Amino acid sequence: MKIRFLVVGKTAFEDLKVGEQRYQQRLGHYCSFERIEIPDIKNPKALSQAQIKDREGAQILAKINPTDFLILLDENGKQFSSVDFAAWLAQKQLQHTGSFVFVIGGAYGFSPAVYERAQFKQSLSYMTFSHQMVRMIFLEQLYRAFSILKGEPYHHA
Repeated sequence: MKIRFLVVGKTAFEDLKVGEQRYQQRLGHYCSFERIEIPDIKNPKALSQAQIKDREGAQILAKINPTDFLILLDENGKQFSSVDFAAWLAQKQLQHTGSFVFVIGGAYGFSPAVYERAQFKQSLSYMTFSHQMVRMIFLEQLYRAFSILKGEPYHHA
């Protein structure tokens, strides 16, 4: 399974960077994993929120291949328990042969074009987290899902 993880902007906090790196390294035992960082839009104060989303959206879509299964991490997406997410991932893996691309957008969300291209939206919680925190939380949950599927003791059900 090949997973690509697209994020808009850099992670500024060192402790979050360390956590992200830890889970990215662990994920390498289960899948081909690639993180792609899309640079922040330059001079955002001169642009409207819609313009920022459109520009970020164009950069996101430029990184998506036609055969990719695109999953947006979005506050209005489907929520899973860790076990249900693992089962969903296993099912989708059987149905789809291309890469899985999980995307965390910028501060204002996604452009209409990105929503239109996406095949699925996933939410991690009813709560709102910073985009930087969501990165580490999602990577931990992805790692947990693979450990559940392998029957490893990381997840204590």
